[in-house]
Amino acid sequence: MTSQTRRIRFVQPDLTNEDIQAVVAALRANHLGGNGAVGQRVQARLRGLVGTRHALLTTSCSHALEIAMMALDIGAGDEVIVPSFAFVTAASAIVRQGARPVFAEIDEFTFNLNPDDVARRITPRTRAVVCVHYAGQGCRMDELITLAREHDLYVVEDAAQAIGAGYGGRPLGTFGHAGCFSFHITKNIIAGEGGAFVTGDDDIARRAEIIREKGTNRSAFLRGEVDKYSWVDIGSSFVPSDLLAALLGSQLARLEEITQHRVELWYGYYEGMARLEETGLVIRPGLDPQAEINGHIYAFRVAPGIRDRVIEGLKARGIESTFHFVPLHSSPYAQKAFGCHRDDLPVTERVAASLIRLPLHTQLSMDDIEFILEQLEQVLKK
Repeated sequence: MTSQTRRIRFVQPDLTNEDIQAVVAALRANHLGGNGAVGQRVQARLRGLVGTRHALLTTSCSHALEIAMMALDIGAGDEVIVPSFAFVTAASAIVRQGARPVFAEIDEFTFNLNPDDVARRITPRTRAVVCVHYAGQGCRMDELITLAREHDLYVVEDAAQAIGAGYGGRPLGTFGHAGCFSFHITKNIIAGEGGAFVTGDDDIARRAEIIREKGTNRSAFLRGEVDKYSWVDIGSSFVPSDLLAALLGSQLARLEEITQHRVELWYGYYEGMARLEETGLVIRPGLDPQAEINGHIYAFRVAPGIRDRVIEGLKARGIESTFHFVPLHSSPYAQKAFGCHRDDLPVTERVAASLIRLPLHTQLSMDDIEFILEQLEQVLKK
Protein backbone atom coordinates (compact mmCIF):
# COMPACT_ATOMS: atom_id res chain seq x y z
CA MET A 1 0.00 0.00 0.00
CA THR A 2 1.45 3.37 -0.99
CA SER A 3 1.35 6.59 0.97
CA GLN A 4 -1.25 7.78 -1.56
CA THR A 5 -3.78 5.10 -0.54
CA ARG A 6 -2.84 4.33 3.06
CA ARG A 7 -4.86 6.24 5.63
CA ILE A 8 -4.00 6.26 9.30
CA ARG A 9 -6.47 7.83 11.71
CA PHE A 10 -5.28 9.82 14.70
CA VAL A 11 -7.80 8.25 17.12
CA GLN A 12 -9.75 5.01 16.76
CA PRO A 13 -11.79 3.48 19.60
CA ASP A 14 -10.96 -0.06 20.74
CA LEU A 15 -14.41 -1.68 20.81
CA THR A 16 -15.08 -5.42 20.97
CA ASN A 17 -18.15 -7.64 20.81
CA GLU A 18 -17.82 -8.01 24.59
CA ASP A 19 -18.18 -4.24 24.96
CA ILE A 20 -21.33 -4.23 22.84
CA GLN A 21 -22.81 -7.19 24.68
CA ALA A 22 -22.16 -5.52 28.04
CA VAL A 23 -24.24 -2.50 26.99
CA VAL A 24 -26.98 -4.72 25.52
CA ALA A 25 -27.12 -6.72 28.74
CA ALA A 26 -27.54 -3.52 30.77
CA LEU A 27 -30.35 -2.41 28.44
CA ARG A 28 -32.17 -5.71 28.72
CA ALA A 29 -31.88 -5.63 32.50
CA ASN A 30 -33.31 -2.08 32.57
CA HIS A 31 -30.09 -0.66 34.04
CA LEU A 32 -30.57 2.78 32.50
CA GLY A 33 -30.27 5.34 35.29
CA GLY A 34 -27.19 6.31 37.25
CA ASN A 35 -25.52 4.80 40.31
CA GLY A 36 -27.34 1.50 39.85
CA ALA A 37 -26.11 -2.06 40.15
CA VAL A 38 -23.80 -1.76 37.13
CA GLY A 39 -22.33 1.58 38.18
CA GLN A 40 -21.63 0.38 41.69
CA ARG A 41 -20.01 -2.80 40.40
CA VAL A 42 -17.74 -0.81 38.05
CA GLN A 43 -16.82 1.61 40.85
CA ALA A 44 -15.70 -1.36 42.94
CA ARG A 45 -13.59 -2.66 40.05
CA LEU A 46 -12.05 0.77 39.57
CA ARG A 47 -11.18 1.01 43.27
CA GLY A 48 -9.29 -2.25 42.98
CA LEU A 49 -7.48 -1.32 39.78
CA VAL A 50 -6.41 2.11 41.00
CA GLY A 51 -5.80 1.03 44.58
CA THR A 52 -7.88 3.68 46.34
CA ARG A 53 -10.46 3.67 49.13
CA HIS A 54 -13.13 5.53 47.20
CA ALA A 55 -14.08 5.83 43.52
CA LEU A 56 -17.11 7.66 42.14
CA LEU A 57 -18.02 7.49 38.47
CA THR A 58 -18.78 10.87 36.92
CA THR A 59 -20.10 12.17 33.63
CA SER A 60 -16.64 13.49 32.67
CA CYS A 61 -13.20 14.30 34.05
CA SER A 62 -14.26 17.94 33.88
CA HIS A 63 -17.04 17.20 36.34
CA ALA A 64 -14.66 15.20 38.53
CA LEU A 65 -12.42 18.29 38.71
CA GLU A 66 -15.44 20.45 39.61
CA ILE A 67 -16.40 17.99 42.35
CA ALA A 68 -12.83 18.18 43.68
CA MET A 69 -12.90 21.98 43.90
CA MET A 70 -16.29 21.93 45.63
CA ALA A 71 -15.41 19.11 48.02
CA LEU A 72 -12.20 20.91 49.06
CA ASP A 73 -14.10 24.18 49.63
CA ILE A 74 -12.03 26.17 47.16
CA GLY A 75 -13.68 29.57 46.93
CA ALA A 76 -13.47 33.32 46.52
CA GLY A 77 -10.09 34.78 47.39
CA ASP A 78 -8.28 31.44 47.00
CA GLU A 79 -5.53 30.72 44.51
CA VAL A 80 -4.91 27.35 42.88
CA ILE A 81 -1.69 26.68 40.98
CA VAL A 82 -2.23 24.84 37.70
CA PRO A 83 -0.12 24.27 34.57
CA SER A 84 -1.02 26.48 31.65
CA PHE A 85 -0.34 23.52 29.34
CA ALA A 86 -3.59 21.74 30.17
CA PHE A 87 -7.16 21.26 29.04
CA VAL A 88 -9.35 24.26 29.82
CA THR A 89 -11.41 22.58 32.55
CA ALA A 90 -8.35 22.21 34.77
CA ALA A 91 -8.66 25.98 35.16
CA SER A 92 -12.40 26.55 34.65
CA ALA A 93 -13.20 24.21 37.57
CA ILE A 94 -11.26 26.67 39.74
CA VAL A 95 -12.88 29.74 38.22
CA ARG A 96 -16.39 28.33 38.73
CA GLN A 97 -15.71 28.41 42.47
CA GLY A 98 -14.78 32.08 42.37
CA ALA A 99 -11.09 31.27 42.89
CA ARG A 100 -8.13 32.34 40.78
CA PRO A 101 -6.02 29.95 38.72
CA VAL A 102 -2.30 30.76 38.94
CA PHE A 103 -0.61 29.43 35.82
CA ALA A 104 2.77 27.73 36.23
CA GLU A 105 5.49 26.51 33.92
CA ILE A 106 5.98 22.98 32.69
CA ASP A 107 9.15 20.93 32.54
CA GLU A 108 10.51 21.15 29.00
CA PHE A 109 11.68 17.54 29.38
CA THR A 110 8.34 15.81 30.18
CA PHE A 111 5.76 18.58 29.48
CA ASN A 112 4.54 18.17 33.08
CA LEU A 113 4.12 20.75 35.85
CA ASN A 114 7.49 22.03 37.10
CA PRO A 115 7.65 21.79 40.94
CA ASP A 116 10.37 24.46 41.08
CA ASP A 117 8.09 26.97 39.37
CA VAL A 118 5.19 25.92 41.60
CA ALA A 119 7.31 26.77 44.66
CA ARG A 120 7.95 30.28 43.31
CA ARG A 121 4.24 30.95 42.85
CA ILE A 122 2.98 29.96 46.31
CA THR A 123 1.45 32.85 48.27
CA PRO A 124 -0.60 33.09 51.48
CA ARG A 125 -3.70 32.78 49.27
CA THR A 126 -2.63 29.47 47.71
CA ARG A 127 -4.95 26.63 48.72
CA ALA A 128 -4.21 23.87 46.22
CA VAL A 129 -2.11 22.61 43.32
CA VAL A 130 -3.56 20.84 40.29
CA CYS A 131 -1.04 18.67 38.45
CA VAL A 132 -1.68 17.20 34.99
CA HIS A 133 -0.05 13.87 34.16
CA TYR A 134 0.59 14.71 30.53
CA ALA A 135 0.42 11.83 28.03
CA GLY A 136 0.10 9.34 30.88
CA GLN A 137 3.52 10.11 32.35
CA GLY A 138 3.49 11.00 36.03
CA CYS A 139 4.51 14.40 37.33
CA ARG A 140 7.35 14.63 39.87
CA MET A 141 4.97 13.63 42.63
CA ASP A 142 7.49 13.27 45.45
CA GLU A 143 8.49 16.92 45.07
CA LEU A 144 4.92 18.16 44.65
CA ILE A 145 3.65 16.27 47.69
CA THR A 146 6.56 17.56 49.79
CA LEU A 147 5.79 21.13 48.71
CA ALA A 148 2.12 20.67 49.51
CA ARG A 149 2.85 19.36 53.00
CA GLU A 150 5.25 22.20 53.74
CA HIS A 151 2.62 24.80 52.79
CA ASP A 152 -0.53 22.95 53.89
CA LEU A 153 -1.94 22.71 50.36
CA TYR A 154 -4.35 20.31 48.72
CA VAL A 155 -3.13 18.33 45.70
CA VAL A 156 -5.56 17.41 42.94
CA GLU A 157 -4.31 15.11 40.19
CA ASP A 158 -5.74 15.69 36.73
CA ALA A 159 -5.23 12.09 35.66
CA ALA A 160 -7.47 12.39 32.60
CA GLN A 161 -4.76 10.76 30.46
CA ALA A 162 -3.33 8.48 33.12
CA ILE A 163 -5.47 5.38 33.69
CA GLY A 164 -3.14 2.40 34.02
CA ALA A 165 -0.04 4.56 34.60
CA GLY A 166 2.06 4.86 37.74
CA TYR A 167 4.92 6.69 39.39
CA GLY A 168 7.48 4.93 41.54
CA GLY A 169 5.28 1.83 41.61
CA ARG A 170 2.14 3.66 42.74
CA PRO A 171 -0.89 4.29 40.49
CA LEU A 172 -1.39 7.87 39.33
CA GLY A 173 -4.42 9.57 40.81
CA THR A 174 -3.69 8.23 44.33
CA PHE A 175 -0.94 10.60 45.49
CA GLY A 176 -3.03 13.69 46.18
CA HIS A 177 -6.22 14.44 48.04
CA ALA A 178 -8.20 13.67 44.89
CA GLY A 179 -7.60 12.13 41.47
CA CYS A 180 -9.72 12.80 38.37
CA PHE A 181 -9.87 10.39 35.40
CA SER A 182 -11.37 10.62 31.93
CA PHE A 183 -13.03 7.87 29.90
CA HIS A 184 -13.73 10.08 26.90
CA ILE A 185 -13.71 8.40 23.51
CA THR A 186 -10.15 9.68 22.89
CA LYS A 187 -8.71 7.98 25.99
CA ASN A 188 -7.11 4.55 26.48
CA ILE A 189 -10.20 3.21 28.28
CA ILE A 190 -13.50 4.63 27.13
CA ALA A 191 -17.14 4.96 28.09
CA GLY A 192 -17.91 7.30 25.18
CA GLU A 193 -18.14 10.08 27.73
CA GLY A 194 -17.40 9.69 31.42
CA GLY A 195 -14.87 10.07 34.18
CA ALA A 196 -14.15 9.24 37.80
CA PHE A 197 -13.30 10.97 41.05
CA VAL A 198 -11.07 8.99 43.43
CA THR A 199 -9.76 9.73 46.91
CA GLY A 200 -8.31 7.98 49.91
CA ASP A 201 -9.85 10.48 52.34
CA ASP A 202 -13.14 9.38 53.94
CA ASP A 203 -14.36 12.92 54.66
CA ILE A 204 -13.63 14.16 51.14
CA ALA A 205 -15.31 11.08 49.71
CA ARG A 206 -18.41 11.58 51.85
CA ARG A 207 -18.85 15.16 50.65
CA ALA A 208 -18.01 14.31 47.03
CA GLU A 209 -20.69 11.62 47.05
CA ILE A 210 -23.31 14.19 48.12
CA ILE A 211 -22.10 16.78 45.58
CA ARG A 212 -22.29 14.17 42.81
CA GLU A 213 -25.90 13.36 43.73
CA LYS A 214 -27.18 16.93 43.23
CA GLY A 215 -26.36 17.90 46.80
CA THR A 216 -28.53 15.18 48.32
CA ASN A 217 -27.84 12.20 50.57
CA ARG A 218 -29.47 9.83 48.06
CA SER A 219 -26.53 7.40 48.12
CA ALA A 220 -26.87 7.02 51.88
CA PHE A 221 -30.61 6.40 51.36
CA LEU A 222 -29.89 3.67 48.79
CA ARG A 223 -27.58 2.00 51.30
CA GLY A 224 -30.35 2.12 53.93
CA GLU A 225 -28.47 4.57 56.16
CA VAL A 226 -31.35 7.12 56.19
CA ASP A 227 -35.08 6.59 55.73
CA LYS A 228 -35.43 9.34 53.11
CA TYR A 229 -33.08 11.62 51.24
CA SER A 230 -33.07 15.39 50.97
CA TRP A 231 -30.97 18.41 50.01
CA VAL A 232 -28.01 18.63 52.40
CA ASP A 233 -25.21 20.47 50.49
CA ILE A 234 -24.26 22.09 47.21
CA GLY A 235 -24.11 19.80 44.20
CA SER A 236 -25.11 19.02 40.66
CA SER A 237 -26.01 16.10 38.40
CA PHE A 238 -22.66 14.36 37.96
CA VAL A 239 -23.77 10.69 37.88
CA PRO A 240 -23.40 8.79 34.56
CA SER A 241 -25.93 6.30 33.22
CA ASP A 242 -25.37 2.62 33.97
CA LEU A 243 -25.24 2.12 30.18
CA LEU A 244 -21.98 4.05 30.07
CA ALA A 245 -20.80 2.24 33.19
CA ALA A 246 -21.46 -1.09 31.46
CA LEU A 247 -19.18 -0.12 28.57
CA LEU A 248 -16.55 1.14 30.98
CA GLY A 249 -16.63 -2.08 33.00
CA SER A 250 -16.05 -4.16 29.89
CA GLN A 251 -13.17 -1.90 28.85
CA LEU A 252 -11.56 -2.01 32.30
CA ALA A 253 -11.41 -5.80 32.04
CA ARG A 254 -8.90 -5.27 29.22
CA LEU A 255 -6.91 -2.47 30.87
CA GLU A 256 -3.67 -4.44 31.08
CA GLU A 257 -3.95 -5.72 27.50
CA ILE A 258 -4.75 -2.29 26.05
CA THR A 259 -2.02 -0.58 28.06
CA GLN A 260 0.62 -3.11 27.02
CA HIS A 261 -0.20 -2.71 23.33
CA ARG A 262 -0.14 1.08 23.50
CA VAL A 263 3.16 1.14 25.41
CA GLU A 264 4.74 -1.10 22.76
CA LEU A 265 3.60 1.31 20.04
CA TRP A 266 4.87 4.27 22.09
CA TYR A 267 8.33 2.75 22.35
CA GLY A 268 8.20 1.93 18.64
CA TYR A 269 7.93 5.66 17.98
CA TYR A 270 10.47 6.58 20.65
CA GLU A 271 13.18 4.17 19.53
CA GLY A 272 12.45 4.76 15.85
CA MET A 273 12.98 8.51 16.31
CA ALA A 274 16.42 8.19 17.86
CA ARG A 275 18.19 8.72 14.55
CA LEU A 276 15.97 11.69 13.66
CA GLU A 277 16.86 13.26 16.99
CA GLU A 278 20.59 12.67 16.42
CA THR A 279 20.36 14.57 13.14
CA GLY A 280 18.50 17.44 14.81
CA LEU A 281 15.20 16.95 13.00
CA VAL A 282 13.13 16.25 16.13
CA ILE A 283 13.24 16.39 19.92
CA ARG A 284 11.89 13.23 21.51
CA PRO A 285 9.83 13.38 24.73
CA GLY A 286 11.75 12.93 27.96
CA LEU A 287 11.19 9.96 30.23
CA ASP A 288 11.24 10.30 34.01
CA PRO A 289 12.90 7.11 35.32
CA GLN A 290 10.24 6.79 38.05
CA ALA A 291 7.33 7.02 35.61
CA GLU A 292 5.45 3.96 34.38
CA ILE A 293 3.76 5.27 31.25
CA ASN A 294 0.51 4.00 29.72
CA GLY A 295 1.15 4.93 26.08
CA HIS A 296 -1.66 7.44 25.90
CA ILE A 297 0.00 10.06 23.68
CA TYR A 298 3.18 10.12 21.64
CA ALA A 299 4.17 13.78 21.36
CA PHE A 300 7.48 15.12 20.04
CA ARG A 301 8.84 18.50 19.07
CA VAL A 302 10.15 20.04 15.88
CA ALA A 303 12.05 23.22 15.09
CA PRO A 304 10.24 26.53 15.74
CA GLY A 305 7.96 27.66 12.93
CA ILE A 306 7.55 24.40 11.02
CA ARG A 307 4.98 22.50 13.13
CA ASP A 308 1.94 23.31 10.98
CA ARG A 309 3.79 22.51 7.76
CA VAL A 310 4.83 19.13 9.15
CA ILE A 311 1.23 18.35 10.14
CA GLU A 312 0.04 19.31 6.64
CA GLY A 313 2.82 17.25 5.05
CA LEU A 314 1.78 14.17 7.00
CA LYS A 315 -1.88 14.76 6.13
CA ALA A 316 -0.99 14.80 2.43
CA ARG A 317 0.56 11.36 2.94
CA GLY A 318 -2.55 9.94 4.61
CA ILE A 319 -1.47 10.36 8.24
CA GLU A 320 -3.57 12.29 10.73
CA SER A 321 -1.54 14.21 13.31
CA THR A 322 -2.20 17.29 15.40
CA PHE A 323 -0.89 19.87 17.85
CA HIS A 324 -2.13 19.93 21.43
CA PHE A 325 -3.12 22.44 24.12
CA VAL A 326 -3.15 26.15 23.36
CA PRO A 327 -1.62 27.54 26.60
CA LEU A 328 -4.34 28.70 28.95
CA HIS A 329 -2.44 31.78 30.14
CA SER A 330 -2.39 33.18 26.59
CA SER A 331 -6.10 32.50 25.95
CA PRO A 332 -8.46 35.44 25.42
CA TYR A 333 -10.30 34.66 28.65
CA ALA A 334 -7.17 34.50 30.83
CA GLN A 335 -5.79 37.70 29.34
CA LYS A 336 -9.08 39.51 29.97
CA ALA A 337 -9.97 38.02 33.37
CA PHE A 338 -6.53 37.74 34.99
CA GLY A 339 -4.26 40.07 33.04
CA CYS A 340 -2.07 37.25 31.76
CA HIS A 341 0.41 37.81 28.93
CA ARG A 342 1.79 35.42 26.34
CA ASP A 343 5.37 35.99 27.48
CA ASP A 344 4.58 35.09 31.14
CA LEU A 345 5.50 31.44 30.56
CA PRO A 346 8.15 31.12 27.83
CA VAL A 347 8.81 27.39 28.28
CA THR A 348 5.12 26.59 27.95
CA GLU A 349 4.82 28.74 24.84
CA ARG A 350 7.92 27.17 23.29
CA VAL A 351 6.68 23.62 23.88
CA ALA A 352 3.12 24.30 22.74
CA ALA A 353 4.30 25.94 19.50
CA SER A 354 6.57 23.04 18.51
CA LEU A 355 4.70 19.94 19.72
CA ILE A 356 3.13 17.37 17.38
CA ARG A 357 1.09 14.30 18.36
CA LEU A 358 1.15 11.20 16.16
CA PRO A 359 -1.56 8.52 15.85
CA LEU A 360 -1.60 6.12 18.80
CA HIS A 361 -4.35 3.54 19.29
CA THR A 362 -4.73 -0.21 19.48
CA GLN A 363 -5.73 -0.59 15.82
CA LEU A 364 -2.16 0.31 14.84
CA SER A 365 0.62 -2.21 14.26
CA MET A 366 4.39 -1.83 14.41
CA ASP A 367 4.32 -1.84 10.62
CA ASP A 368 2.10 1.25 10.78
CA ILE A 369 4.57 2.92 13.15
CA GLU A 370 7.45 2.25 10.75
CA PHE A 371 5.41 3.66 7.87
CA ILE A 372 4.55 6.81 9.84
CA LEU A 373 8.19 7.35 10.80
CA GLU A 374 9.32 6.90 7.18
CA GLN A 375 6.80 9.47 5.99
CA LEU A 376 7.71 11.84 8.83
CA GLU A 377 11.38 11.71 7.90
CA GLN A 378 10.59 12.53 4.27
CA VAL A 379 8.38 15.45 5.31
CA LEU A 380 11.03 16.82 7.68
CA LYS A 381 13.79 16.58 5.07
CA LYS A 382 11.65 18.57 2.64
